[in-house]
Amino acid sequence: MDWARFAQQLAAMARDLLAQESVTATLERITASAIELVEGCESAGILRLRGKKVETIAATDELVVSSDKLQEESGEGPCFDAARSSLGDRVFRIADFTKPQPRWPKYAPQARDLGIGSMMGFLLYTEDEDFGALNIYSRKPGVFTEASELAGWLLASHAAVAFSAARTQAQLEQAVDTRHLIGEAMGIIMGGHNITEDQAFDVLRRYSQENNIKLRDVARIICDRGGLT
Repeated sequence: MDWARFAQQLAAMARDLLAQESVTATLERITASAIELVEGCESAGILRLRGKKVETIAATDELVVSSDKLQEESGEGPCFDAARSSLGDRVFRIADFTKPQPRWPKYAPQARDLGIGSMMGFLLYTEDEDFGALNIYSRKPGVFTEASELAGWLLASHAAVAFSAARTQAQLEQAVDTRHLIGEAMGIIMGGHNITEDQAFDVLRRYSQENNIKLRDVARIICDRGGLT
């Protein structure tokens, strides 16, 4: 493997990831980068665990989605393990699906029937939290080597940082939008009832609590209707 060229490609990818305009775009770029950067990779995806529920949050094709569903149904698989592993386990790999896989006896035969020849699963994490697993697939057995594993791990490390940054930015933008929306709703209430800012906020808060509606959604109702009635 030409590591000098790989380093240049990885640096370009890192810049490209940070330039994406949304979390979804960032995730899609991560999976596309896996195909571009990891030798032998034909499909890639990112899954996240919600208890025992597997959520596919990015996928280059249907093979990835089908594999994630199999892992959820069987409760096992390398990507499943990567998503719930400790930080000491950076990658899980099935080099050849034509050979017996005692660690994943339910998943492996069905994955082979899907057309998967080999695969790897990488934990996506930063020091603060983990985000799931980056999954890399080939329809050919025996494709992924130690060099492929290292390349995938480097990609996953950069991807986790970019994913975290994109999500933080999205949360900040949502917080700003919410603040503006609540401020507009409070202005409508203050003008309509000749009350103070604190009293207007209390009206929003009480309506939110009594009707079990998020404060942001209450504010949106007021802005859309021009009031709560």
